Amino acid sequence: MNCHRCTRESTPVLNHDTSAPCDKYEGSSLLCGASLRIFLNKFKIISLQKLQTTKVNVVAIVVADRDHQNYNIADANRVASMFTLHSILALDYPKEISHVSHDLGAHSFRTMAKVVTVIRGVEPWSVPWTAKIIVQVMLLWIASFWFVGTWIVPFLAYTAGFRKESLTYRGQALYSLLTDVAEGVIGIAILHHCLAKFQPLSSDWFKFELKGKWPFDVGLGCLMFPLINQLSQMNLNLLPVLQYTPVAISSVEQSIVARDLVAMALYAVIVSVCAPIWEEIVFRGFLLPSLTKYMPVWSAILVSSIAFALAHFNIQRVLPLVFLGMVMGTVFVRSRNLLPSMLLHSLWNAFVFLDLMK
Repeated sequence: MNCHRCTRESTPVLNHDTSAPCDKYEGSSLLCGASLRIFLNKFKIISLQKLQTTKVNVVAIVVADRDHQNYNIADANRVASMFTLHSILALDYPKEISHVSHDLGAHSFRTMAKVVTVIRGVEPWSVPWTAKIIVQVMLLWIASFWFVGTWIVPFLAYTAGFRKESLTYRGQALYSLLTDVAEGVIGIAILHHCLAKFQPLSSDWFKFELKGKWPFDVGLGCLMFPLINQLSQMNLNLLPVLQYTPVAISSVEQSIVARDLVAMALYAVIVSVCAPIWEEIVFRGFLLPSLTKYMPVWSAILVSSIAFALAHFNIQRVLPLVFLGMVMGTVFVRSRNLLPSMLLHSLWNAFVFLDLMK
């Protein structure tokens, strides 16, 4: 059986090495490897090379000859449905193949549009490390976070001759800023050290760029803020005992009550700049993509969001933080870019900070 756009043999498709284009239509509905590669790249679904090594969730792309004998060309675990090449090609060559695709039904065009969307949304990352590295990074990060904030910075402050409790509002704000920066820098250093042997990473790891259509997603994410805020009250209603648990007034709230503008500005930098940067690098930049090696992308979003919520050590805000993590995770997955999730995280923290100032 020959390729329908050239005279090359079309089977086995995956073993076709040439990348030269096909320029001849011969009426067969099969494509050789070269034509298929060009076709898949043209539709930006997934390249043939990636198709050989990447698990494609939800759909399997298949080719069919004129007798509709299917030849599976996708490594498609968790397959939900299969579509013939006719329905795919109809998007690009409607006049040429309409006579061979009429039996596929009028839904072919619509279903293929959905397929393109689904594949773009669920394609996992290429993860070179194992679960052992994932656990190692997260445990070391949590340990460093606790050790720096509880021991290192207080010890350095003590040797310098002062204690946090004796500081002014501005002094406490500066102390918190330095602590947050130290925790972030050490956490990122741990991440870099653990992943050093896997360098260089592919381009979709820790990507940070301005281009793309992500501002629309960030805007939609911002519309979720009032709902996330309402989930805080729902969280308290689910655990009524928390409503009667005394809560200490934080140094942030104290500076707001005192209307110390310098202290408030320093805290604003912490919550709207520092925290979003290093938290997004760890949870969306590292943990979420790493989990896609072992589970579907949307499961990875949920699991990483739960980890994100628990890492805040605040049972009163677990539910809203899980939902916030899912929103930021979805924005990150759609763009594969850390900038949108960092910006959304920053805007949320600013939203909460401004709400405290009322």
